[in-house]
Amino acid sequence: MLQIKSIDPKTLPVPELHQLLLSAVAPRPIALASTIDSEGQVNLSPFSFFNVFSANPPILIFSPARRGRDNTTKHTYENAKANPEVVINIVNYDIVEQMSLSSTEYDKEVNEFVKAGFTQVPSEIVRPPRVGEAPISFECSVDKVVALGDQGGAGNLVICKVERIHIQTKYLSEAGKLDTEKLDLVARMGSSWYCRANGDALFEIPKPTFNKGIGVDQLPKHVLKSTILNGNHLGRLGNLEKLPGDERIEKLINSREIATILKMDNELEKRNRLHQHALMAIEKNDLEHALGILCCLD
Repeated sequence: MLQIKSIDPKTLPVPELHQLLLSAVAPRPIALASTIDSEGQVNLSPFSFFNVFSANPPILIFSPARRGRDNTTKHTYENAKANPEVVINIVNYDIVEQMSLSSTEYDKEVNEFVKAGFTQVPSEIVRPPRVGEAPISFECSVDKVVALGDQGGAGNLVICKVERIHIQTKYLSEAGKLDTEKLDLVARMGSSWYCRANGDALFEIPKPTFNKGIGVDQLPKHVLKSTILNGNHLGRLGNLEKLPGDERIEKLINSREIATILKMDNELEKRNRLHQHALMAIEKNDLEHALGILCCLD
């Protein structure tokens, strides 16, 4: 006989109910939403309370919920009310780490495009920019914002009408249709789990919720031009809380392994060798060591 645990949601603390719902109602697609405030300041943030609800008219809805811990509202919600326009960028595996980094609760004046290392591309119809690396972007006007409550954890439905669609052509089939296998989309599960709509189904990314990562913009400039480290690697490094100290860098510079590389005359080969060593450290999840290696080169 099956054993069932029945729960009255009113008896659960909001954080516990929140995690139960997110683990049970999954996978959920991710809206990487770009908005601007009344002064033109750009904000970029991901939301997994998101889906498509109509084709005629084309309607997407996402929900930036009130924070459960203090009942405050998110910048995206405030921006959508002040300037009723949004770009919803679709997330695939190639940009999932950078997307995760953009979920960090930076101060209002911080541009998450810069922190996450995304390219800010001007939109054609609306004021908020779109994410250049996204496989698909939807420029939308905000039809209305519906508050579902006034307590912590309450959702706010941002009902968006699609005004323009941008698709990277490499994700199209020979027939000109979106190719699901090429898209390699990802979705949110419960806690820190994600799933992938291609290849391995599940993978885990530490959520940058309780700390502020340094951001991709704080990495050594030569890293941004790397042909060895990709956007996911940069996003993971950008989630570290601080750069390595001078003492740690000096120790690495004087190590036999790194000193040999730094003595190389060919600058490109020197940089690539350093990036390869950093990549090996990243693949072992030794992120602090990887960043220390990269900081050995100005």
